[in-house]
Amino acid sequence: MDGVNMTGDSGQASDDKPRYSARELTGSGQTAEIVLDGQIYTLRITRSGKLILTK
Repeated sequence: MDGVNMTGDSGQASDDKPRYSARELTGSGQTAEIVLDGQIYTLRITRSGKLILTK
């Protein structure tokens, strides 16, 4: 998802950082895998709507 606008709005925060929708990243599920330097992390949306990122 390199540089893909997934927010439904301008896609940019006020300080020019990329912004992504966690709901779009997880698709129809509650989790998504994110890779950084060969390490896989799991992004999870909890039942209460909070985000948890684990290795």
